[in-house]
Amino acid sequence: MSFLPRDVPSQPPRRLYAGRDVSRALTIAELRAMALARLPRFSAEYLEGGAEEELTLADNRRAFDDHVFAPRVLVSVDRRSKSRMIFGRPSALPIGSAPTGLNGLLWPGADAALARATAAAGIPFGQSTVSNALVADLAALPGVRHWFQLYVFGTDDIWETLVDNAHRAGSEVLLLTVDGAVMGNREWDIRNYARPLELTLSAKLDVLAHPRWLLDLWRAGYPRFSNLEPFVPAADRTFFGVSNWSKSSLRAALDWSFVDRLRRRWPGKLVIKGVQTVEDVLEARRHGADGVVLSNHGGRQLDRTTSPLRLIAPARAAVGKDYTLLVDSGFRRGTEIVMALALGADAVLLGRALLYGLAAGGERGAKRAIDILATEIDRTLALLGVDSVDELTPDVLRPAP
Repeated sequence: MSFLPRDVPSQPPRRLYAGRDVSRALTIAELRAMALARLPRFSAEYLEGGAEEELTLADNRRAFDDHVFAPRVLVSVDRRSKSRMIFGRPSALPIGSAPTGLNGLLWPGADAALARATAAAGIPFGQSTVSNALVADLAALPGVRHWFQLYVFGTDDIWETLVDNAHRAGSEVLLLTVDGAVMGNREWDIRNYARPLELTLSAKLDVLAHPRWLLDLWRAGYPRFSNLEPFVPAADRTFFGVSNWSKSSLRAALDWSFVDRLRRRWPGKLVIKGVQTVEDVLEARRHGADGVVLSNHGGRQLDRTTSPLRLIAPARAAVGKDYTLLVDSGFRRGTEIVMALALGADAVLLGRALLYGLAAGGERGAKRAIDILATEIDRTLALLGVDSVDELTPDVLRPAP
């Protein structure tokens, strides 16, 4: 029985902050609201959208509902540690920046801003082949722990040059993305275009309705694909030209023998990104990979796949405790990161969660996103009765009712 008068609502009206001051954001959801208020529809759709029915996109979020926490009480947690060893080096947090492409549509100089934010936080930074800054420039930023993600385009000389450039720049880890033989069918993104890479009239008018974003783009100019331009015919070295080239040049003829070749050429840590079965985790280890990223590309490639969160425990059981398992896709909360660590992940790579902060406020926004997640991780450890992320085990979880 309710004791409230009939004319009193059951809860006060609630609304996320969507202004411009990133310091006021309390959650990643609030940074998302701020980002979507600033971005024109076509750019927001590129950031937000998934493949086809977006069932995978939704399942990435729904998977966290499979578990509930089982906190222990009267446990001393006054010396909490959020740091984690990742590939033999300490990371201040058990997270890193996932490699993401075309960030220049979210904020001017976005890749450098995100790299500086990760350096300030003491966590790894993943740079995509289709980023908008040179590998050498970002790897040289003070304090950046640089990881390079490889898409395999065209002929062998292209990937070989990209890999060698990353090695010379000092990249620590090479992430080979293997779930992108073709581009996913992102229908809602496609609907913004009258033809490939030409916005519809409606989308163009929507751009005009976002003058702050448009002014930033005008000042900075269209983002460039600096790492790919040397391989593209001179006449096509524009934003749209390189975009078309990259989509048409993805190499579909990749198999495990390519991993063997890459392993022989790359002297650093090699990680296979986009693994979605235990069988392929074992195959990656057999072919010399130092780890994998359990990932469905944030729901942007093949629809009707399951969340990587559900793969962590069986993958860990298959490879034992010493093989590096990273995971991405769908993470928005520190509680969710802690859940993945408890299931057996070594660390979580974050894509959209950091990009929301980036799109809302550039470097300050990215730093705010990291700070929010760090605070949530710390609070979750304390309330679980766990003093360190290294102490997390499946015992802190129960199947959801």
